[in-house]
Amino acid sequence: MRIIPSIFFDYLFRYLEMNSGHLNHTQSKSSPPYYDGREGGCTTIPPFLALSPLLVFLFLYLATSIILKDFYKVPITVAFMVSSIYAVFTLKGSINHRVKVFSMGAGDSNLMLMLWIFILAGAFASSAKSMGAVDATVNLTLRLLPSSFLLPGIFVAACFISLSIGTSVGTIAALTPIAFGIANESELSVPFVVAIIVGGAYFGDNLSFISDTTIVATQTQGCKMNDKFKANISIVLPVALIMMLLYYYMGKDVSLPTSIPEVSALKVLPYLVVIVTAVLGLNVMLVLIIGMVLTGTIGMLDGSYNLFGWFQAMADGIIGMSELIIVTLLAGGMLAIIRYNGGIDAIINALTKHIKGKRGAEFSIAALVCLVNICTANNTVAIITSGPIAKDISLKFGVNKMKSASILDTMSCFTQGLLPYSAQMLIAAGLAYVNPITILTHLYYPMAIGIAIILSILFRYPKKYS
Repeated sequence: MRIIPSIFFDYLFRYLEMNSGHLNHTQSKSSPPYYDGREGGCTTIPPFLALSPLLVFLFLYLATSIILKDFYKVPITVAFMVSSIYAVFTLKGSINHRVKVFSMGAGDSNLMLMLWIFILAGAFASSAKSMGAVDATVNLTLRLLPSSFLLPGIFVAACFISLSIGTSVGTIAALTPIAFGIANESELSVPFVVAIIVGGAYFGDNLSFISDTTIVATQTQGCKMNDKFKANISIVLPVALIMMLLYYYMGKDVSLPTSIPEVSALKVLPYLVVIVTAVLGLNVMLVLIIGMVLTGTIGMLDGSYNLFGWFQAMADGIIGMSELIIVTLLAGGMLAIIRYNGGIDAIINALTKHIKGKRGAEFSIAALVCLVNICTANNTVAIITSGPIAKDISLKFGVNKMKSASILDTMSCFTQGLLPYSAQMLIAAGLAYVNPITILTHLYYPMAIGIAIILSILFRYPKKYS
């Protein structure tokens, strides 16, 4: 994900300071709000209890849904509510203190920034749909792409845009409504087509020079971005090429509508502007605001709606995002409690105890960032947290710093891509009106890059960096 620099580096400073000393959390002006000066970490409660809120969520939502073979039986909001309530009771201290820890995590500045993106994305998507922008863009895509190249074309578009703008969230927000329309017009599965967008978005999140994950991975490991890029792309580019061939094979029998309506160029303009401004590097919130205003202006000029109709369309879009906003707040609070109770410290300590040799060191780095990512639901924060420990492991066991940076970045994208409660998954599901789990089963690219990293560790490639 890409975050406004001032907010990002402020959070980086606070987070690194929080993790610089696990035994003595002394209160200061720069301390994170969910650490109020009390002794925390692994000495407070047993590690299993610290991590148990996450286990409660996984059992209540994933395990129950799998057993019942119905991912709509247990609403994800209820699963997070129950696990959040349980998390509050794992804390020591007064009820006011417990609620404060939870609330400070839910109100984190980075999380609030993400909620702004959700709101603006919902407003833009709904107003664009109401004025016909989605239909026009879908029809243009269907006219330009042969049916056999439809799926690989969507994947390449997501890869290119994410690589250009450095943000998976921005790519998903821009392309998911189009993918939703294409799926409906071509009678393809909506979760499947949306998963192609989400997978392609992680290609750029992993490799882009302006991606936060790339910046943090290279900074924590002390290597240059271009060196990390060379090591990383040699691992994931073959995966991307295999995905293109796979999507070509899967889409060669796709039947497109025989009668495609004429395309209104003016109605396509909002999405073109959103994509171009995103590629030029504008902040994702500003991109969405520009798209929203342009959509409303065109819609009122061509009579699709009046001023109040535009307002209602935006309101409908915002309301449509309410579930994922609630989930994000509950997840932020719950994960803050896990962090406060020492759950992340427990994971780090367990993984760094019995390392032997380069392979073991690289596997420990991979497992470390994955587990921290599960607990934070943020791949950038996961790298910030685990990066310094990964560097220590690399120095001790002689792991190439470009390889360790590539493992951190790629495995964080792998994990983030497969979390049903990640921001990327929630925004994709919200814009496509589907359950996040239905997208999860089609996320071939994130799964494949995880396998690629494991193979690169086992078989010591690329040789130059192993």
